[in-house]
Amino acid sequence: QVQLVESGGGLVQAGGSLRLSCAASGSTLRLVAVGWYRQAPGKQRLLVARISSGGSTNYADSVRGRFTISRDNAKNIVYLQMNNLKPEDTAVYYCNVLLSWGQGTQVTVSS
Repeated sequence: QVQLVESGGGLVQAGGSLRLSCAASGSTLRLVAVGWYRQAPGKQRLLVARISSGGSTNYADSVRGRFTISRDNAKNIVYLQMNNLKPEDTAVYYCNVLLSWGQGTQVTVSS
């Protein structure tokens, strides 16, 4: 059973940056694809970024060029670096591996 714990969310002004972390137990993250999703109030949970076991990355159009997903194999953590944040990035951000989800971390961007 994979257990995922997200951290790093918070309140930031537009244009600011945050780095989210997804720490895993029960799985070696470098061997699986890991995705970051977000869900705004009243909206669907959508994929933001994904990193494959081989290190390939893909991004939602809305965050490409601003967000970067990366993996620290030694620490078994996947990061989401978020720069130039916008109010529309406000959401709960979740980490996903296979069928497992973390509890989410709130990101709020003020204008």
